[in-house]
Amino acid sequence: MSTAPMRYTRDHEWVRAEGDEVVVGITDYAQESLGDIVFVDLPEVGRRAAAGEAVAEVESTKTVASVMAPAAGEVTAVNADLKDRPETVNEDPFGAGWFFRLRLADPAALEALMDEAGYRAYVAEVSR
Repeated sequence: MSTAPMRYTRDHEWVRAEGDEVVVGITDYAQESLGDIVFVDLPEVGRRAAAGEAVAEVESTKTVASVMAPAAGEVTAVNADLKDRPETVNEDPFGAGWFFRLRLADPAALEALMDEAGYRAYVAEVSR
């Protein structure tokens, strides 16, 4: 796993830069809030997405939630393992439970996302 710093969205996605792409998944807070994940619907490789657009879907025993694009870009890969083992998102949300890779239209868009300290403060605020 990369040692690149994570960035976070207000929709509880994490984003890790790897070369000219980013890897996107949902945070531990998100997977705990969702409960046991039973199905993941991934985007098509090559799909172009706008910032904040729903590009994947995760279904749990409690609800269905969207996974948003953290910034505009093109999906370059998806984690096909989640089709057969969606519970991986619960087991390892920051590692093997990633959803998709995105080539950003503007890499500077990452700067608009929260760093870890900012995300922790945000979660503390929304958890009240």
